[in-house]
This record gives sequence, C-alpha cells and structure tokens, in this order.
Amino acid sequence: MKTRVGFICVHNSCRSQMAEALGTLLAADVFESYSAGTHVKPAINADAVRIIRELYGVDMARTQRSKLLGDIPELDIVITMGCNVDCPMLPCKHREDWGLDDPTGQSDEVFVQTARTIEAKVRELARRIEAGEFKKEHSVKCPEI
Repeated sequence: MKTRVGFICVHNSCRSQMAEALGTLLAADVFESYSAGTHVKPAINADAVRIIRELYGVDMARTQRSKLLGDIPELDIVITMGCNVDCPMLPCKHREDWGLDDPTGQSDEVFVQTARTIEAKVRELARRIEAGEFKKEHSVKCPEI
C-alpha cells in the first residue's frame, strides 16, 4: 500500500488543493495525495486553478473539490500548509508544517512562486518517502495541532 499524504488547510481551497494536484502529478508512484480542511468553500480558488493549469496542465476545477477532514481516508503523513490555526487531532506517522503564506488576493507572481515552492516540497517529500524516512518503526502519534 502506498503512503497516504494529506495536505491540510482551513478552507481546502488554495494551497492544499495545489499540493494535492502536484502530489498526484509528480509523485503518484510514491504516495497517494489528498487534501482537506476544517471548513470548505463552494469552489477551489480560481487563481490557483488557473495557475496550476497554466504551469502544469492540470485542471483542478475538473479533478478536485473542497473537502472536509472526514471526507478523506486515514493518513500516514499530515502536511499543514501554514494556516496558523488549530487543527483537530489527526492520527498519522508523521506531521510537518510547510509554513506557506496564502496567495489569495495577490498577484500571479505570488501564485506562481507558491506553486513552485509546493512543487519543490512535493518532490522532496517523495524523495524522503522513497528513502524510507517514514517507516513504521519510526512512527509517532501526531500531536494535536
């Protein structure tokens, strides 16, 4: 079974959606990508959809939707996007925060930089998973965040 990675943000409408799309595109052979939030939006951020489509050819508006934490399976790795809010306890083997600022309402340059940063982090996460950094014998219970 592949490692299940969840990208978690408050509204699951921008950064976490970008991470899910790029995880699926760039690392599907290494891990399964999911995204979710503590709240949902009726649609994914239109600028995020446009930038990911332009840069990577992925149409998130067709392939993804805003989801709640309960809508995704149990995760092996939880990645929070830098929302600076408390998230409920999520059982997992590993948790980390990517500390990304929300690009909503900002220029295309900011969205592109956010997408490129997520791309690099997804590629590095895939490398770390392949290297066995998250083996069960090194499992930890994720703290309440």
